[in-house]
Amino acid sequence: MSVSTATVSSIHDGYEGVLRLEENVGRILRGKPEVIRLATVCLLARGHLLLEDVPGVGKTTLAQAVARSLGVGFQRIQFTSDLLPSDIIGMSVFRQSEESFEFVPGPLFSNVVLADEINRATPKTQSALLEAMSERKISVDRRRYALKEPFLVIATQNPLDHHGTFPLPESQLDRFLMSLEVGYPPRAEERQLLVSGGVEDLLEQLEPVLDRDQVLALQQKVPRIRVADKLVEYILSVTEATRQGSDFLLGVSTRGVQGLYRATQALALCEGRDFATPDDVRRLAVSVLSHRVVLRRGTSDRRAQRTAIEELIATIPVPV
Repeated sequence: MSVSTATVSSIHDGYEGVLRLEENVGRILRGKPEVIRLATVCLLARGHLLLEDVPGVGKTTLAQAVARSLGVGFQRIQFTSDLLPSDIIGMSVFRQSEESFEFVPGPLFSNVVLADEINRATPKTQSALLEAMSERKISVDRRRYALKEPFLVIATQNPLDHHGTFPLPESQLDRFLMSLEVGYPPRAEERQLLVSGGVEDLLEQLEPVLDRDQVLALQQKVPRIRVADKLVEYILSVTEATRQGSDFLLGVSTRGVQGLYRATQALALCEGRDFATPDDVRRLAVSVLSHRVVLRRGTSDRRAQRTAIEELIATIPVPV
């Protein structure tokens, strides 16, 4: 078997796994195939996901459905103003019988972590996630502990509720590969939810379709996706435009450029291809870049940021 044929076969196997995952999650989060696809891209690209939307549209349900579909460890952390960093990362406990301290891991030592209403925690607690999300390690008492792989943080927040919240700083937002809106379901799907009594029972019965090793294998396929030189230049042109454009006070970071590149490869894999295209970049740009920029007109409204990225993308020549 030639290298090319072996690569195509490997991508096909990965594509089959992606379809099983998305179909399983789609049984719970109905009528949202694009949201599910982008969440899958985030997982395969080894990124983290921020879900920003009004209450009750399925943010928490999406996170739970993804975790149950993967058959890996899952922890939900309800962020509140009195939550402490040690409540997330764990603490050292003195064992009198052994006359020594033992580190007891917190809920962050899991594969999929749901940080529910993350902006309700204080900046000190929010910052406890920074090292974990960037380096997949945690420092406690001058020792470093590696987190489990795969490791995915899915955070939720209500962008319209500012009472008792602590907005995420740019340094924290930059750790998220994507920011997504779930949105309301289509009328037909919402009607089905009404007459069926919801998805809680179905969620409890949801079976895994991928195990830990299969998820890691999918993640390892992503760097093998080919990205042409012209497409690399296109990605750089898009991100550089945010740093030079008159609408932007703060442009996309180098981490953001790397994230868009990696997400483009992951999307190609999810589409069953061994090569990325300009359409992949255009499809991902808003989700990957909008939460990383600051507009000059002084608004932090995410929709305004998304619109600015959409307008910018339309001005960048697409490579042929």
